[in-house]
Amino acid sequence: MRAVIARALGGIEQLALEDRAQPADPGQDEVTVEVAAASCNFADLVLLAGQYQEPQTPPFVPGMEAAGRVVAAGKNLPRDLIGARVLVIAKGAFAEYMTAPVSRIVRLPDSMDFATAAGFAIAYGTAYGALAWPGRLQPGERLLVLGAAGGVGLTTVEVGKAMGAEVIACAGDADKLALAKAHGADFLIDYRKEDLRERLKLICKGGPGGDGPDVVFDPVGGDTFDKVLRQANWNARLVVVGFAGGSVPQIPANILLVKNVAALGFNFGSWLKNRPDAIRDAMVQLFAWWGEGKLKPHISARYDLADAASALALLRDRKATGKIVLTTGRRLD
Repeated sequence: MRAVIARALGGIEQLALEDRAQPADPGQDEVTVEVAAASCNFADLVLLAGQYQEPQTPPFVPGMEAAGRVVAAGKNLPRDLIGARVLVIAKGAFAEYMTAPVSRIVRLPDSMDFATAAGFAIAYGTAYGALAWPGRLQPGERLLVLGAAGGVGLTTVEVGKAMGAEVIACAGDADKLALAKAHGADFLIDYRKEDLRERLKLICKGGPGGDGPDVVFDPVGGDTFDKVLRQANWNARLVVVGFAGGSVPQIPANILLVKNVAALGFNFGSWLKNRPDAIRDAMVQLFAWWGEGKLKPHISARYDLADAASALALLRDRKATGKIVLTTGRRLD
């Protein structure tokens, strides 16, 4: 099989496409999946740079989510799994075959294609988990989404609307904001041209609790976090999911105290490890919303597996909107 290999840490320059033997028979609670498509995530860049919270030792196959068909199942598992169309949330996704614990697969709706499924779980799972659990988002509340045109930001706009929120999208140029609007955003802020705090005051003026958002979804970090913290509503919840802006904000605890604001973290991988049941339940709800047309996954670019480095470069250089998908060329539908 073809597989993308990270021979060393240090970035996407260390990636190479190689021929490898297909996986051996899966363990008793594992499945082997023939991969049709895999998705690129910002976490892949962090892993390849050697900065991930759960580091891997080279050589290894990167990639954290994929979609395809089960071709083998462990002896403890039902035979009807073989042939099932599934998404997979596990390491080693940038290959034509991968093995994963059965707890890390989810059966797909019949009408969902593999490319869509490959980029569905982490982005939509992060959006739903962050808003529903630490964010406690309620219908009618104002949700501010930073990085609103990125892979996880765009999904958060959609999930926020599905949960009944009024969504404020913040991004860095007109095209990205137009995309966020097309996916349901009610208000738009161009942080490069507009004063973020002043714009929030205008949008939220007269709202209950103050002139700011009730929930903030932040995959960016940096100075933007501090501005939003100071403008957030009383009793707001700021959910930190990443630091794509490059710097980790230092949170002034006195502002949390005075404004009764909560700053919380959400890490999809940690929930997947500690509460896989919650993640699976979230997928049921997300598939239902997708079936109702409330979620419209946006794939901005598709690359062959051989071009994984070029695909990840779009994420690294912050040129991506929506999801970037790698395809293996295998037609499994």
